[in-house]
Amino acid sequence: MPCGQRTALITGSGQNIGRAIALHLAKAGFNVVINGSAKRDACEAVAGEAREAGVDALVAMGDIGDRAAVHGVAEAALNEFGRVDVLVNNAAVRPDGGFLEMSEDEWNRVLSINFNAPFWLSRACLPGMVENGWGRIINFTGMNAQQGYAGKPHVTVSKHAVWGLTKTLAKEFGRKGVTTNIISPGTIVGEAAGHSASAQERLLAANPSARLGHPDDIACLVDLLVSDGGSFINGQLLQVNGGVVT
Repeated sequence: MPCGQRTALITGSGQNIGRAIALHLAKAGFNVVINGSAKRDACEAVAGEAREAGVDALVAMGDIGDRAAVHGVAEAALNEFGRVDVLVNNAAVRPDGGFLEMSEDEWNRVLSINFNAPFWLSRACLPGMVENGWGRIINFTGMNAQQGYAGKPHVTVSKHAVWGLTKTLAKEFGRKGVTTNIISPGTIVGEAAGHSASAQERLLAANPSARLGHPDDIACLVDLLVSDGGSFINGQLLQVNGGVVT
């Protein structure tokens, strides 16, 4: 089935990895739903670039840490396009917070964005995927989250939880034509901008590939996962880090 009428919803797609994924999918012929919780101008700019590729694009702003807002984003996508065939749960937060020092509200906020949002959006999009006999769900974890963050227990727990969700959805819906996988990016240029110059130099020196990652490195993997050639990849944790974690 050609993908021209298929639609992809990408959370956190106004910049960095999410932006690259949205533009790659647009170039592959998917209509795209661009989401962000702020910086609407950036999201509109991505949508404009996607339209230049010849597809339709919708900007659906919303704080995915809020259940009602998540449902609003999913409803906007379904009302506009009638279906969501590819769901990319990219948006996440990684704040510092010691286990004994953080508040329960801080804990719940991270869990809501990093884990509950993928759960809520998967529940909203899966019925259509099952009905159509085709779908792709792509989640995200991270190198440090896999190994366990010191001082970020809510991030570690949320990312392990979405890894578990990935595995169970793969088992439950693979026979329905829906694959679910999770990507673990390494240090990505742009997202590493918050690091000091010396810290970025250390990260570069520690990478066996002698470079930091680029958002397109992640988007190219998404290209594979949504293609016919990626249809037998299901329930997998896929690492794109240049060899830092093997």
